[in-house]
Amino acid sequence: MSDLNKETGMLVVISPAKRLDWAERDVAVTQPDFQDDAIRLARTMRNLTLGELKKLMDLSDDLARLNRDRFRAFVDDPDADSTRPAALAFAGDTYMGLEAATLETDEMAWAQDHLRILSGLYGVLRPLDAIQPYRLEMGSRLKTRRGKNLYEYWREQLSNSLNAQAEITGSQVLVNCASQEYFGAVAPKALKLKLITPVFMEDKDGTPKIVSFFAKRARGAMARYIIQNRLSDPDGLKDFDSGGYAYRAKLSTPDKPVFLRPYASP
Repeated sequence: MSDLNKETGMLVVISPAKRLDWAERDVAVTQPDFQDDAIRLARTMRNLTLGELKKLMDLSDDLARLNRDRFRAFVDDPDADSTRPAALAFAGDTYMGLEAATLETDEMAWAQDHLRILSGLYGVLRPLDAIQPYRLEMGSRLKTRRGKNLYEYWREQLSNSLNAQAEITGSQVLVNCASQEYFGAVAPKALKLKLITPVFMEDKDGTPKIVSFFAKRARGAMARYIIQNRLSDPDGLKDFDSGGYAYRAKLSTPDKPVFLRPYASP
């Protein structure tokens, strides 16, 4: 029997989103594990000029001003009014698939132990970790004392954090539903987990292809599927069928299961 057919625990990681939903939430929040790092990075960002901020993340003038103001408002000890739970605050395509606001209380509790959001500012977030409004892509070439970009800043900490959580939960598998930009900050060789990266494709005229818009949403839906089914056996991933996707064994490898569906225009 292969390792992937054994009953194991499971973690899943996703990316954050540029777009935020700052609606009030009546939910108890937790403090991010790397809050001190976020404070240091926010101070670094606060010292950038508007032009430097615009260049760093390739922003328009309006977005550069918005994010300059956000970092100026970033405080060391935020209150409830200035924070929101991460999984409910992010509002991009992945989070349309995750639909965190509709998770039951017990499902969110399971997600708090098994779902992690990779973040350029906060490193690793639990779903209910309190975040302040920000935008800082992991691919940003922000120079710090730890290196010339955020990959060098976070790499060791992200792997260590995931390993530690895997030990706490008894997990042996990490399902990577994050983008390459964000998962690129994790050092795979340092992980003590079996890595599985689902691939979501559209069948367009008989030719399977990845469509970013759909793939992002599907990664969120896969994270939701894992949460709602409390998956521990990687074989259970093959039953994922949200949005019309179906597992395709002939296109898959053990560490990259492929899910395919008929193409439909966005």
